[in-house]
Amino acid sequence: MAILYNEKTKVFTLQTKNSAYQMKVAEHGVLLHTYYGQKIGDGDLSYLIMRADRGFSGNPYEAEKDRTFSLDCLPLEYPCFGIGDYRTDCIQVIHEDGSNSIDFRYKSHELHKGKYSLKGLPSMYWEEGEGETLIIRLEDKTTGVEIKLYYGVLYEKDIITRAAEVINSGRKNIILNRALSLCLDFTNDRLDMVHFYGKHAMEREFERTPLHHGRQSIGSVRGTSSHQHNPFVILCKKETTEDYGDCYGISFLYSGSFLAEAEVDQIDQTRFVMGIQPDTFTWKLGEGERLLLPEAALIYSHEGFTGLTHRYHDAIREHVVRGEWKHKKRPVLINNWEATYFDFDGDKLLAIATDAKELGIEMLVLDDGWFGKRDNDLSGLGDWYVNEKKLKGSLKELSQKVHDMGLKFGLWFEPEMVSEDSSLYRAHPDWAIKIPGRNPNRSRSQLVLDFSRDEVYQAVKDMVFQILDEVELEYIKWDMNRSITNLYSAALPAERQGELSHRYVLNLYRFLEELTARYPHILLEGCSGGGGRFDAGMLYYAPQIWCSDDTDAIERLKIQYGTSFGYPIGTVGSHVSASPNHQTGRRTPWETRGTVAMAGSFGYELDLNKLTAEEKELIRGQVKEYNSYYGLIHEGDYYRLTSPYEDTRVTAWQFVSKDKKEGLFCAVATGLQANPSPLTVKLKGLIPEAIYEVEGKEYAGEMLMLGGILLPASSEEYQACRYPIRLKKETLQ
Repeated sequence: MAILYNEKTKVFTLQTKNSAYQMKVAEHGVLLHTYYGQKIGDGDLSYLIMRADRGFSGNPYEAEKDRTFSLDCLPLEYPCFGIGDYRTDCIQVIHEDGSNSIDFRYKSHELHKGKYSLKGLPSMYWEEGEGETLIIRLEDKTTGVEIKLYYGVLYEKDIITRAAEVINSGRKNIILNRALSLCLDFTNDRLDMVHFYGKHAMEREFERTPLHHGRQSIGSVRGTSSHQHNPFVILCKKETTEDYGDCYGISFLYSGSFLAEAEVDQIDQTRFVMGIQPDTFTWKLGEGERLLLPEAALIYSHEGFTGLTHRYHDAIREHVVRGEWKHKKRPVLINNWEATYFDFDGDKLLAIATDAKELGIEMLVLDDGWFGKRDNDLSGLGDWYVNEKKLKGSLKELSQKVHDMGLKFGLWFEPEMVSEDSSLYRAHPDWAIKIPGRNPNRSRSQLVLDFSRDEVYQAVKDMVFQILDEVELEYIKWDMNRSITNLYSAALPAERQGELSHRYVLNLYRFLEELTARYPHILLEGCSGGGGRFDAGMLYYAPQIWCSDDTDAIERLKIQYGTSFGYPIGTVGSHVSASPNHQTGRRTPWETRGTVAMAGSFGYELDLNKLTAEEKELIRGQVKEYNSYYGLIHEGDYYRLTSPYEDTRVTAWQFVSKDKKEGLFCAVATGLQANPSPLTVKLKGLIPEAIYEVEGKEYAGEMLMLGGILLPASSEEYQACRYPIRLKKETLQ
């Protein structure tokens, strides 16, 4: 049993292969959180909670004279606002009489085989009969409002999932103005928080910060998970490194505005909460109505960040990504965006396709500009009909010509957006998100469609599906090129305007669910100006996401380094682009651009017609090499060997197959030196006593891991190397 309940002590223990998570129903029905960490038995760990009479920390009425029982100091499983716990909380409610307290106490629980499901929301899944589910029901006895806390446990994969559902079982309306998905309380650990911040074209930069007294938060109010902060956070002990120490990962399966907040309290306890961003959220619940809250996936590692990364990579590959492309080889593609931008026609596209076929590239992707009146980014969004004049024929004919060459064909869409200069906006100006009487905030000269409205969602879906029904496609790039502001829906009454952001996300998921069900053969790649919506929620629908609009190989070292902590390499859209780079102007060698782009779902973002014969031959070799490593890169274990934030001379990483029979070492020199010192990098993940071949020489695995590889001195800036690692046959048993 992965979930244990001790009737006598009223202790719940959730066990995985390497971790345990424990709760206890204490006096007065208060649900305490007593432990999360390395695997233990099911003994009652509540003895570690220190109770004391602390000034200005009050006591529940039913505690009577026991001044040591205070919700302000106890570690709680789902803390509420307004009942004497002054720390950051999970839920805040406004009642019809204007009061704002809610006091959830234990009511009942259920145990089930298998995994719970969340209708309309992405969530981890596993095979029928696998894993276990615990549902704990808490109740506010005064109002009858209830909350169901969902826990899913997959023992072998060390996964514990959390979700919640608020149910208004009372007779009066309530307003939720804060409803988060989870809380983690730590009673005696001073922790660091690792988060991944950034901006457009520089996403998911690594930052590790010691938690201090008071509240520290990251999050988004942009309507998406955002370029600025990612909904994946790591809490870790101060001594934790890549390979050693305790760390806790929290991955939020949600693609909208979110909050992740930590607080160190007056007695040095740490609380962490995560959920829908309350700054842009309210939700009205009438009698009998309920609200599902998004899921978070928790993983604990005692083997440092590397152990956490491997568990998350496996979990997302196997239990988030779905559909035909879950393990199917994805095609090497050429996208025309940086090759042509809006300046293309059918002939230019076919010329690129002709060269692509000769070089071994497998798919042509037509990006922005093929529809409506769309020769720049000032018009046309929302008019999803083909500009046949520009293409010199129909899209169906273009697709057929590309397929006749032996290539696959893909297409770019931005369904959530509208240009003011468009037929759709002129017909339905109220379909855009904007506040009556105010001029809207523009971004990239476009507005956001109100996807919370069913008629908007349906109209756009009909236009997109009509194209997909007529044109043979194997790939869609789904883009979103601005943040949401001026929050107002013409279809919602005043008291429900705070529901817009979440309703928007729910209908986005509904659209994606219908699209992937109707066209299961199409590979869907997510995008929001690159990595502005790179989260586990989107990966439930799109098995890969364009990692960043920044294709500069050297800047990608940091972007892909940060992304790797919580997301598998195969989910990362990564392309070789032109040099000098279009975003930074930096010049980098072909081999370096190829090496960096191979740490992801590989492709090209340049004009093949402008390349020399030598450059085309390099592409031919890169495509062939990437295809030979595909299984290793997409299904193997990934190791960060050096940090681009700490090592000024080299950034290195490594792939190792699950059976440890092969690997791939990659490194990029990031700093030149005159009269350079020797530079070695230690490998990871090999069999110590086995013999491996690297660059024609044989080494014991322990030599490579403890001694390392001596890198050649760089002869040019940003030089890269790729070394295959192969187990010698004679060492196999």
